[in-house]
Amino acid sequence: MTAPSIAPADAELQRLETAMTAIAANLVDLDDNPARKDLDRTRLTGRTAAAWQDAAESLAQLWDGYRTLTELIARARALRDRRRLSDADRAAFVHEVLGRSVHLSTTTVPLAQRGLLGAGQVHTTCSPAELLSAMEAAFATAAGVATRAGEIWHRLLPAAADATASVEHVRALVRAGGGSTRTVDEADRRLRMFTATLATDPLAADEHDLVAVRDLVARADAERTSAAELRAALGQRLADAHALAGRIAEAQRAADAARQAAADRFREQDLITVRGGDLRPDLAAVDALAAAGQWALISPRLADWTRRARERLAALDTAAARNAGLLTDRNELRGRLDAYQAKALRRGLAETAGLSALAEAARTALYTAPCDLQAARAAVDAYQDALTATIARDGR
Repeated sequence: MTAPSIAPADAELQRLETAMTAIAANLVDLDDNPARKDLDRTRLTGRTAAAWQDAAESLAQLWDGYRTLTELIARARALRDRRRLSDADRAAFVHEVLGRSVHLSTTTVPLAQRGLLGAGQVHTTCSPAELLSAMEAAFATAAGVATRAGEIWHRLLPAAADATASVEHVRALVRAGGGSTRTVDEADRRLRMFTATLATDPLAADEHDLVAVRDLVARADAERTSAAELRAALGQRLADAHALAGRIAEAQRAADAARQAAADRFREQDLITVRGGDLRPDLAAVDALAAAGQWALISPRLADWTRRARERLAALDTAAARNAGLLTDRNELRGRLDAYQAKALRRGLAETAGLSALAEAARTALYTAPCDLQAARAAVDAYQDALTATIARDGR
């Protein structure tokens, strides 16, 4: 019988030896991989736990295969390096390298499942090339899980840390401004859930959850900014309201002085009195809301108070002007009466019976308290008209 050619076996042995050099380097790199170490020491959950369990089994098979293949190559190389190879040696070498020379497992067949001529054990074998292919698949499984988890941790852990810093920063700003932390609290809750998942189940971490957290933080900051702008605007309006309250107090004093000056000099029905409750307690209530940070409640109340305050100020200004105007009008009428009486005296009409009676009636109306200003004006007008008519008639 002719011994088989060993050339194919030589080529395969060289391929296996070259492959083992690369496998050794890759196994060392995988063993030193930080993500693999983190996966080993982390109490994993969910998808990552299941995937890493499969990967760990693949790693164990990979190392077993590496040892098995190393031993097989050593045996084959020792056999091939003999100075003289018998036909049996050649056949053994070819079988070792190309045949199903790798023993994978031995399984005992239950008696109930055996035939009379069946074996009690089943031996599972494969060729070195098949073992190498299985090792490549196992390496891809283990390295794939470690690589994916490591990439996710490398990318999302810093992002989660940045998000945490943003949450705390915005929370501090919101609290400093006295605003509600409801939105930023929701961002914090979601971020904690995301971080917990990322720590123990990176393969299940959804980056969209982190995007949602960032959106909530941005919204909380926008709400804070809007609240700050609202507080600034309402703060200015509140300051304006206090200034308006000061003007009302001044107007009240002026109106009181004008009424006091006109009191007892004119009829009560001719005087204007501004009535209404004290506006200061309502403004103090708005101040209390501002102190409590209840800015959303301030705007409508402040608008209502400002409207009423402006109406009060206008009424007080009108009352002061009207009451002061009574004295001005009376004095103007007195001046007119004096001027026309002087004119009558110059023209020798002062003692004229009709004119004298009208002048006396006008003077009585102007100098009797309380003064009926309308009647006094009518009396002065009557005297003026009579004097003018007399002068025109007599040609004086």
